[in-house]
Amino acid sequence: MKTKKITILFGALIILISSCKDYLDPWPNGNYDNENIWEYQNMVQGIINRCYDNIDAYSVGNSYRTYNDNEGAFLDGVTDDAVITSTANTLRRYAVNAMTSSNDPFATYWDRDYRTISQCNIFLKDGRGYNTRYMVKTTFNDQVRTRLQGEAYALRAFFEWDLLQKFGGKGTNGQMLGFPIITDVIDPYSDINYARDTFDDCVAQIIKDCDSALYYLPLAYRDFLYPGLSSSEMQYLGARYWNRFDDTGVWAIKATVYLTWASPRFNPTNDLARWDSAAKYAKKLVDFKLVTDNVASASASFRPTAKVDWFNPNSPEIVFSTRYITGQTYMERMFYPGGFQGNGELGATQEIVDAFGDNLGYPITHPSSNYDPLNPYANRDPRFYSVIFYNGAKANRLNDVAKPMYTFENWNVGVTAPGKDVAGARSDNSRTNYHIKKYIYMDVNWEDKSVKNAPHSKFIYRWAQFVLAFAEAANHVTGDPNVALYGMTPKAAIKYLRERNTYDNAVPGFKTTDPYLDEVVLAGEAAFDAFVKNERRIETCFEGMRFYDLRRWTTGDAPGEGNWEAVINQPVHGAYITETAPGTYTYDLGWEVETRAVPSPYNPIPYYEMLRMDKLVQNVGWPTWN
Repeated sequence: MKTKKITILFGALIILISSCKDYLDPWPNGNYDNENIWEYQNMVQGIINRCYDNIDAYSVGNSYRTYNDNEGAFLDGVTDDAVITSTANTLRRYAVNAMTSSNDPFATYWDRDYRTISQCNIFLKDGRGYNTRYMVKTTFNDQVRTRLQGEAYALRAFFEWDLLQKFGGKGTNGQMLGFPIITDVIDPYSDINYARDTFDDCVAQIIKDCDSALYYLPLAYRDFLYPGLSSSEMQYLGARYWNRFDDTGVWAIKATVYLTWASPRFNPTNDLARWDSAAKYAKKLVDFKLVTDNVASASASFRPTAKVDWFNPNSPEIVFSTRYITGQTYMERMFYPGGFQGNGELGATQEIVDAFGDNLGYPITHPSSNYDPLNPYANRDPRFYSVIFYNGAKANRLNDVAKPMYTFENWNVGVTAPGKDVAGARSDNSRTNYHIKKYIYMDVNWEDKSVKNAPHSKFIYRWAQFVLAFAEAANHVTGDPNVALYGMTPKAAIKYLRERNTYDNAVPGFKTTDPYLDEVVLAGEAAFDAFVKNERRIETCFEGMRFYDLRRWTTGDAPGEGNWEAVINQPVHGAYITETAPGTYTYDLGWEVETRAVPSPYNPIPYYEMLRMDKLVQNVGWPTWN
């Protein structure tokens, strides 16, 4: 049946187009249809509002998104940064090539993305959303309709990019493909059978939608950008629209798309114009924060050396984020071990631990490093201590380090018994003997009479990402990390991150001298590129980015081709620890925990879509998913 085909194709698209009641917000009852909603401005605005809901909400349930989902920290469990504790987890099954078409963790995102794109198409069709009368006063009406028009284009670009990042890849026909581009409202009773457009055409479509969005949107939602306006004149302007797309959010999409498109997997001829475009838009964001948002009178003024405050929903670090949740301890439950009433759902690998250098800024393998393999957690990069819990680490309250809430015991062999947090002792301990500290609010203690908590949101785009993007892209354009592009050198960009205060106690970074940065800059483009990749790994760990970074940085589409298997399909390790006396330990840091066996550098197109549309071409590496 055609209607059945459509229902499966785009996640109940037929329901959306024929009634809209499940996807327009508000939608009070069944007395409105696809036509008369245009007479009610709140319902028309609801088309766009629901698109934001699809950014904020989990694929299942009504909770708002933080980092504890398959697009966040768990996605690092398919990389060399983390190991997922539950062997039944779908992404863990993906990591070891045990995933089947019936438990594809990415299929829900295909459905979500197309549902949202279809809502944008309804709003944009024939200019109906733009020409709706929202306010009696013409000035206010123009502000609202212009903002909504820009947001519709930006949201469509955002979800198109999500489709391209998740499902773009080399098809079995030998072409680099993206997703089926849909920019019109689909007739639910027509025959639907789409082919995937080329990767390059999908990039062009996303950039086109971004440029359309920039035509309508304001620079940023900041009150201080509208000096002299009264509160009544600011009803539809300014900071009250935080968490919605403005120019800066659209620049973020463009910078991210160009960075991927410029990378080796998608840029085999190394077209420098792509790298230049990535650098250009990343630099616009870097400058916006350093100059425009760096205003002393602003309540959320940006300071480049300030720590990233994961618990501030209005953090100056944010370029674009989800709405925040309060009264919850999702992240703390996820990362703390069972001994401290957590679930220990994800453990850091030895590989990410080793990526952090020493307290002088050198890699731990460098001849000048302070690293001591007999005491591996001493004298480390200050950032390490705000990201990882290790054997002997203490969970201290924010303002009271004298009385630790918890001390981690991760030894496998003890004088009397294994440590309580050791891998394998219980199902809610990490499998690597490392637990994750990033995102944890350090005043949470479930033993308190009144348990404290803090707001959590997901910083989808934040300033540090674009410092890294600029450094990576500009280095490729100039060929020399000490040569400026758009007024900044790649070295100067990365220095901002190396100097920043750490997440937790705002411990200073490498503020005075940074000899390793100087050394690697002198070594040239290739050495600096490897350095930036490691800095990116450290800065964005457990944010769900390394999964796609490893793919864009590698080449090859089948076993034996390129370097993707050598990078991705490798063993990951933890620390096997022996307590030789109370408080004294030996460390085997080559303890293999799991071996990656990802079958393809690309995710599969959902199996049910392959069954329904014979024009679709599957990505290579998934022969049983056709």
